[in-house]
Amino acid sequence: MTSKGPKDIREAVLKAALPDIEREGFSDQVLTCAGKKAGFKPIEVNSAFPHGAASLVEEFSHWADARMTSRLKNAKEKGMTARITAAVRVRIEAMAPHKEAARRAAAFLALPNHAPLGAKLLYRTVDAIWRAAGDRSTDFSFYTKRATLAGVYGATVLYWLGDESEGNDATWKFLDHRIKDVMSFEKFKKSAREAMEKLPDPFGLFSGSRPRN
Repeated sequence: MTSKGPKDIREAVLKAALPDIEREGFSDQVLTCAGKKAGFKPIEVNSAFPHGAASLVEEFSHWADARMTSRLKNAKEKGMTARITAAVRVRIEAMAPHKEAARRAAAFLALPNHAPLGAKLLYRTVDAIWRAAGDRSTDFSFYTKRATLAGVYGATVLYWLGDESEGNDATWKFLDHRIKDVMSFEKFKKSAREAMEKLPDPFGLFSGSRPRN
């Protein structure tokens, strides 16, 4: 039998964990039970999820990012505004079958001790969205674009979590309005700088993903 690598283990355990997450939330106990259901030894699960429940939340976020990126490979929207809007929508739709898990993840990341992880995952998501939309910037706008979209994406997800409209129509209208508010260059630049000024040591936080010329 071929042994599975950490990536395969994380994917299998997350899949096994989702039903329990939607009932009980993200916890070390849920992770342990999912590992058993997926047929892995505790040492394998601990290695693949070194930070326990936090690593499980991280895997859920990466899973949704990957689904968004895959679904956008053949996107036909023209213009950056349309592509960014489509990417945000597809990222949210990727979580739709597991909306309660998304709600549980948001609650987990809202805890003060999980704020650094929440910031890291939010940055990775908005970076993936810009890249999927075709952004190739390498100057300061690389950061300002991501800081601004972080506000739009975060607000839209929170709106979606409470949206009970048919087809989530209210969420998509909310998204359209927020995108229009920030995508003009001058508003974009001003709001992004203000957002960056409020973040502690943003370049330290983002240095691991800084693009190179």
